[in-house]
Amino acid sequence: MAQFVKIDPAKLEVLRTVNPCLVSYNVEMTEVTGGTFWKAYTDAQVDGTEPFDAILDWRNMGNLQQWYDPIDLYNPRLRKLAKELGTAWVRVSGTWANKTYYDFDGHTGGKVPDGFQNLLTKDQWIGLLDFVKAVGAKLLVSVANCPGIHSADEPWPSEQAELLFRTSKEYGVPINAAEFTNEPNMMVMSGLPQGYTAADHERDHEIFARWLRKNYPDCLLVGPCTCGDIAMFGDMSTGGGIASALKMVTTEELLGEKPSKLDVFSYHYYNGVSERGQAMGGHWPFEAAMSEKYLSVAANCTRQYLARRDRYCPGGQMWVTESGDAGCGGNTWASTYTDVTRTLNELGEFCTVTDGIVFHNTLASSDYGFLKHGTFEPRPNYFAVLLWNRLMGQTVYATGEEIREGAHVYAHSRRDGQEGFVYLIINNSKDVTTVELPRDAVRYTLSGKGKLRSRTMLLNGNELVLGENDELPALEGVAQAAGSVELAPETCTFFVV
Repeated sequence: MAQFVKIDPAKLEVLRTVNPCLVSYNVEMTEVTGGTFWKAYTDAQVDGTEPFDAILDWRNMGNLQQWYDPIDLYNPRLRKLAKELGTAWVRVSGTWANKTYYDFDGHTGGKVPDGFQNLLTKDQWIGLLDFVKAVGAKLLVSVANCPGIHSADEPWPSEQAELLFRTSKEYGVPINAAEFTNEPNMMVMSGLPQGYTAADHERDHEIFARWLRKNYPDCLLVGPCTCGDIAMFGDMSTGGGIASALKMVTTEELLGEKPSKLDVFSYHYYNGVSERGQAMGGHWPFEAAMSEKYLSVAANCTRQYLARRDRYCPGGQMWVTESGDAGCGGNTWASTYTDVTRTLNELGEFCTVTDGIVFHNTLASSDYGFLKHGTFEPRPNYFAVLLWNRLMGQTVYATGEEIREGAHVYAHSRRDGQEGFVYLIINNSKDVTTVELPRDAVRYTLSGKGKLRSRTMLLNGNELVLGENDELPALEGVAQAAGSVELAPETCTFFVV
């Protein structure tokens, strides 16, 4: 059904001011050390012309991964494109981080100690710190918690964490925030000590919190870093046995009755589970990618976690420390224009619900990365968030427009500090949406090149691709006269008014 939207700045009401680092991202520990990560889809699978042969048993998902060498964090293109995103946080974590041994003096000779899965060398960590410094970012980490660190009945020891924190501080790039363990509620898959329970985590999280407060008081305590311990994916996704299959535990069980106060409440959100992991349940078909139920997942997750934030971190921010279209490396369409609608809608709705940061998973790995692994070519989502960061300011307004198919309307102040407002209108329908502009504006319309699964995105009809010497395309709007404006189906449009 075609929709009509009347833009009326006089009716805007201030909701809140949001974190300037809203758009942040993950560099997985496996990227820093080298390690296994998700295999890329074939070109035909990305195009939707070749079906993906699903693994029927989620415990065999290792067959869907492969070895990758460490990412080149000194690559000029990578650094340039990351810096263009502006001030951000870089999170170095992931399940790989739970099982990493920090060998900063080389005493292991490259041999991984028993109870760990991989090694982090000092040179690798310095490379990551140099990257963080070069792009002007802040650093969030999680620390190791695996059989090599301790057994389930032994309290977590801090020696390895101290090495990581001290080395970073002495190098001049301190760790600014820390989570204890990545996704500790996914006991089966997170590499925790054999027999580890929620009670063990409660004990160790308190030890970590006290250690952090005493030794690194300027570092934010972030947590509990859980994933999927709520009703996450909605009723159009297939399957649904993920929580029972992975023997998940809840935030309340992990933190206990009287935990140390967190500085930031964190959780992980994915809109579903990708084709790779659909045996776990929670996979959405491509045909649902523009649907209201699909697009509502992110905000529903945020609202469900609000009460927990208020309990464990009253008055604090919420950080989504992993976010993407689908767990297990992203869907076949994650690298295409299709996912831009979900990404921009997530940012828009998140800001209307709360203040915090959304860490996209990842910057440059797997199909959901902003940049293509290896070549670091920017994908549609990269240009979408780059445009968001250049246009959308920190003041968030209630628009008075009900979210509905064809009319997801969000409004912010202008990022350039000038008077006026920026509206984002997402038309996720197959009909034209009509917008009534009260005065002249500048328009930026994003669309796929001929199809939703396009690897190339258009801005006002112009392709967004890198030029010579990795020059970014001009992200310029076009003049739009006051009056009625038609927005084509399945497009995302910013109006600066």
